[in-house]
Amino acid sequence: MRIYPAIDIRGGKAVRLKMGNYDDMTVYGDDPVKVALDFKALGAQYIHVVDLDAARVGESENSKVIGRIAAETGLPVQTGGGIRSLENIETKINAGVSRVIIGTRAVEEPEFVGKAIERFGADRIVVGLDAKNGMAAVRGWEQESNKTVMDLAEVFRDMGVKTIVYTDISRDGMLSGPDVITTEKLVDITGLDIIASGGVGSSFDLERLEEIGVEGVIIGKAYYEGKVDLKKEIPKYL
Repeated sequence: MRIYPAIDIRGGKAVRLKMGNYDDMTVYGDDPVKVALDFKALGAQYIHVVDLDAARVGESENSKVIGRIAAETGLPVQTGGGIRSLENIETKINAGVSRVIIGTRAVEEPEFVGKAIERFGADRIVVGLDAKNGMAAVRGWEQESNKTVMDLAEVFRDMGVKTIVYTDISRDGMLSGPDVITTEKLVDITGLDIIASGGVGSSFDLERLEEIGVEGVIIGKAYYEGKVDLKKEIPKYL
């Protein structure tokens, strides 16, 4: 199981939201590149970055910062937020990003994912499925779709997707524990590499997720609030 330390960027700063609420935001650093370098020093093998501004409105100036994270850490970076076109994906890859996460566009137009895989390859494309009451949410988590996460996951598997990031929005930033039940169903039913996101608040949560066979887990607030010691935890799962 791989641990993905997370950096959410808004207005060029490293921040965290509670349950995706843009009005409930905490700033953890003025320089996301420094935060990424700190993660590297702790042993991180991969960095997860979300462009919160782009998630709402499309492409943003944060792309430059994300490119710097990839260049200055030398680590593979996966990034999502505002990926609405093949050009968005190409821009991120050209900036040095290893994998691009498609969220809203994937839910609203699943065939777009097929086009992205055809052009960039399945190793470059990750689908982000974010759940509100079991339904996939879009547009920076501010709108619900009429599609279930489970149904979509099976559609994307059949398209050739290899990796899905699953987030339970109600748990994100709450440190209350991950949605183990749904995450385990995704692992078992789809057979895909599932990256769990949202709710991790302790070392015990990491152990539970490893037991159900996730490929990875995204850790954000649990690290920033001192609930999980990445220097201790990362080596356990290498």
